[in-house]
Amino acid sequence: MIESRPTTIIDACVLCSPLKRSLILSLAQADFFCVRWSDEILDETEKAIIIILSKRGYDDAAERAAQSRLSMQQAFAEASVVNYEDHGKEIRKLPDEGDRHIIAAAIKSRADIIVTENLKDFPRKVLAKYGIEAKSSDEFVAAAINLSPSIAKAAIERMHHRQDWPKMSLDKLILEMEKTGLTKTVAQLNDYSTVTDFARLRG
Repeated sequence: MIESRPTTIIDACVLCSPLKRSLILSLAQADFFCVRWSDEILDETEKAIIIILSKRGYDDAAERAAQSRLSMQQAFAEASVVNYEDHGKEIRKLPDEGDRHIIAAAIKSRADIIVTENLKDFPRKVLAKYGIEAKSSDEFVAAAINLSPSIAKAAIERMHHRQDWPKMSLDKLILEMEKTGLTKTVAQLNDYSTVTDFARLRG
């Protein structure tokens, strides 16, 4: 059991990636942190998934995106943040005003971290006022793995055995992580495999 679980808002730019989404939510299910999102974040996620799948030639992109959203909501019924709009009014000017709702939801949920790939849109000076820190998905996941490698290993094993994507070896899955930009995460897993039985799961 992880002793201290930070509350974490996950941005749509992270949730729309199947691999990042599965990895982060698998670690959340292993009690590394508490995930939070709003309907606005899920709306943006759903729209992004539709665009991604449509570009890949899926005729049922909208249906798949809706199912992904529903699966997230069912797995984390407590994650939804509501009635946060008033908090947005007190936030100073942002690089991207479209991100105001994310910070407002983070304030309302007393989040410790916003996980996003758009770090430049979440200035430290703005977030520090509310005790919030922005981290990339790679930095965030790598830190979680480092916190408790054995629990993380078990969570990744469970993720690997799910059929959310075409079946692949753990070794290939880790290569896909690297392609997705999770380089620090992969480095942590490689370091871990040198001192534990994680390497035996690969290949």
